[in-house]
Amino acid sequence: MKKNLKTVARANYSLGDLILAVSSFSKNNRETVAAVADLLDSGRVRLSSQGRKVRARVY
Repeated sequence: MKKNLKTVARANYSLGDLILAVSSFSKNNRETVAAVADLLDSGRVRLSSQGRKVRARVY
């Protein structure tokens, strides 16, 4: 049975803040890039530009 993830209060953090947070838990740069790409691709993290939501394309 899958556990539901808790939703965190939405805050406006920059992409750099996300990368720093992920890199503090990862072993190397490749793992950081893979984790950030997965977060963006899965939709768990959303980007916004000037108040408008922007879909991130991960190639």
